Amino acid sequence: MSLRIQGYAAVFDRVDRAGDVFRAGVFADAVPVPLLMQHRGSPVGEIWAIGEDARGLWIEACVTDPEVARLARCGALRGLSVGYRALAARQGARREVLRAALAEVSLVTVPMQAAARVETVIEI
Repeated sequence: MSLRIQGYAAVFDRVDRAGDVFRAGVFADAVPVPLLMQHRGSPVGEIWAIGEDARGLWIEACVTDPEVARLARCGALRGLSVGYRALAARQGARREVLRAALAEVSLVTVPMQAAARVETVIEI
């Protein structure tokens, strides 16, 4: 059975585990990209909607891979993470990513940003 998920793939103004900070507008040009598991392999579903709001990069997606859906359903796979290439950044105490080319969004066990999580899971 497939799952509809919603959540934040990235959150603004929070330092991630690598020391990077995404600023508002970084993903303003984002379009649906592949939905992967752990940043590897073939797509495990499809991103239906993606865009920035005041908090960060929000996604809505359908998870079609049965095993990935099972892991997300039981809560074992609720982190979200972005694969990207920085196009504009400012280096200071932290690297501030101002603009980036989004390559993919992944469901992950441990996200780089603790607040980048699946917030809603709906059976479809």
